[in-house]
Amino acid sequence: MRPIYWAYLAAAGSAGLLLGALFFQYVLGMAPCQLCIWQRWPHLAAAGAGALLWLIPTPALVLLGALAAATSGGIGLYHAGVEQGWFEGPSACSGGAGIMDQSVDDLLNFEQAAPVVRCDEIPWEFLGVSMAGWNAVLSLGLAAVWLLALRRR
Repeated sequence: MRPIYWAYLAAAGSAGLLLGALFFQYVLGMAPCQLCIWQRWPHLAAAGAGALLWLIPTPALVLLGALAAATSGGIGLYHAGVEQGWFEGPSACSGGAGIMDQSVDDLLNFEQAAPVVRCDEIPWEFLGVSMAGWNAVLSLGLAAVWLLALRRR
């Protein structure tokens, strides 16, 4: 297989993970937490790098794709650690911000009151691994595939 195809495969993998997250959100009704959203952006960047490779096949884009996939994997590891209680998560979605940390205006602003999806709860798991954990494993695997494409250039 030509080296560039490894990059296309990795970009397709990031696009697939992103589509899978959107499927869980919009079809299965599982609203994402803040850390889930943060894991999506690097996949969008990796898929975009793969699309640009069709026009400009440069090692810089391959490196960008690898970095983006690794970033999503790192955020996924952190998120899985928050779910397991190994790390403290962001106060906005892990219960760290209490009523005392909010102003009177924030408490009385009912227009912005939306249910907060907690980052420290596991809404779905497969084989004992949460969605964040699977994202970490798969994203780091995709980063390795990106690097394989870079190494073979």
